[in-house]
Amino acid sequence: MLYNTQYTIRPLLKRRQLEKNCWKLSKMFLRCFGCQMGLQEKLEKCESTLSSIAASKPAATQKSSSTPTAAALAAASANGRSNIAAPAVKFSNDTERLQHINSIRKSPVGAQMKRVIHLLYETRQALTPEQINEACYVDMKANKDVFDNLRKNPKVNYDGQCFSYKSKHNLKDKIQLLHLIRKFPEGIAVIDLKDSYPTVMEDMQALKAVRQIWLLSNFDSQEDIAYPNDPRVPIKVDDDLKQLFRNIELPRDMIDIEKDLQKNGMKPATNTAKRRSAAQIQGISPKPKVKKSRREINSRTKLTNAHLPELFQKLIN
Repeated sequence: MLYNTQYTIRPLLKRRQLEKNCWKLSKMFLRCFGCQMGLQEKLEKCESTLSSIAASKPAATQKSSSTPTAAALAAASANGRSNIAAPAVKFSNDTERLQHINSIRKSPVGAQMKRVIHLLYETRQALTPEQINEACYVDMKANKDVFDNLRKNPKVNYDGQCFSYKSKHNLKDKIQLLHLIRKFPEGIAVIDLKDSYPTVMEDMQALKAVRQIWLLSNFDSQEDIAYPNDPRVPIKVDDDLKQLFRNIELPRDMIDIEKDLQKNGMKPATNTAKRRSAAQIQGISPKPKVKKSRREINSRTKLTNAHLPELFQKLIN
């Protein structure tokens, strides 16, 4: 009997469960269908109202209403700017440059002077202390020693307001350079002309190319000397005279050279004949070498092993 009840109750429970599920599904379907119908009606009403509004207003007002006004855009941008936080400003974005400036201003006075003189030499302009500070970071107003030494420097000209480079010769162009070289027929050192103006070396090479000056080296100082080539005295030498000069053979013996010098009224600095005769008679004796006397050890001599006097007994005696 128990067996039969188990098999009869189970199908009933399953059927009831299915009925409940079907009822729930039907409710959900009805709700969704009702919502869809309501949405459809609302959409139709909105479309009808929009079409009536569009028909009543002209096209110009429709465009103006669709696009925002300039005042609205300005207000929106202002609100946006106020809402956006400004980026944090750092104390220094160029720390490396400030460290470089600090190292220059803490350098010795001579180093700062050299920096300013190099700036004046390169620019060849009259600069105020403020302009020098901006260009090479040397603050002469804050450093009185640099200011005073530059004012007295022979390579710097100070007119009360501006500093400028002062060269040894005040030249501006190639014409003035040639005029100065012609004032020195014995020659002028190139090193004294190098700092006259930036293109002075190129101008000297150009003058040399057209044979208006000569650039020769001095064997004593190994420096170039500029000599003028005076165009008012043109000298043309014939080839026969050049060949005759080159064919002259100079005497090889010093005695013959001394005789030729005496014939031309010049006194030779040497007397080779006398020196040779003395060498044949007496012979050339080398100078004897002077031997240094050996220092003797006495009571004043400082000894290293003073605690062992028996080692130096024989030397002292």
